[in-house]
Amino acid sequence: MRIADIAQAPVEGCEAIFCDLDGCLVSGGHVYPNVRSFVASHADRLWIVSNNSSDTAETLSRRMATIGLAIDPRRILLAGEQAVHRIAAARPGAALSLYAEPPIRNLARSLGLRTESRKPDIVLLARDGDFTVRDLGRLIDEVHDGAALVVTNVDTVHPDDRGRPVPETGAIVAAIRACVPSVGFTSIGKPAPDLVELGLRLSGAARAACVFIGDNAGTDGVAAAAAGVRFIHLRRMTANGPPAAGALAMPDAAAAGGSI
Repeated sequence: MRIADIAQAPVEGCEAIFCDLDGCLVSGGHVYPNVRSFVASHADRLWIVSNNSSDTAETLSRRMATIGLAIDPRRILLAGEQAVHRIAAARPGAALSLYAEPPIRNLARSLGLRTESRKPDIVLLARDGDFTVRDLGRLIDEVHDGAALVVTNVDTVHPDDRGRPVPETGAIVAAIRACVPSVGFTSIGKPAPDLVELGLRLSGAARAACVFIGDNAGTDGVAAAAAGVRFIHLRRMTANGPPAAGALAMPDAAAAGGSI
């Protein structure tokens, strides 16, 4: 179903409410109307399921607190953080070439991954605001030399506080594919269902008793459907009409979730 305001979401009787973040609850530092009351009212069953790959749950929780959203970090599931945890579990001590912001870099090191290797086993591409053309060339060389490519998510953009597009990891993946069209990668970010499945396991909720609220049918909706969870499409209105959904660079990447 579609709604225009999160206060309209039919969540009565739900055991768990999974919710996207950017474009759904917030846009940059802007909090959408009725979001603070929604978060406070449903704090005991609300789970944030986001393709954010700049933060850990702890850093995001602290940042949300500064704009009046109290969200328990134990209920925040992020593509970047979970990708690092999955790599560390599957390949303990692996040599990792990491393109990411400091919270993700610090997490990788704390989990024993070797991030300074000149011969990486795995390349992890998260959101990296300092990514350059030189980095693009180095990443391509690493993959050509045999490193497995893991991408946190394939969103090309997320909205800033004015609703304008901010480049995301999918934009970098598009650049990689422009250079190497045949490149393959794995990803656990939406539209793959991995984060929703993790939320189901951690919450202990029955699929039929959950909802996923998101603003992007191409990511949130596909992930919810793949996990067997009812999707509520939040279509926020602006002065110029409905906002454009965040585009996906690679529609076929929906099947890219799975083992690392």
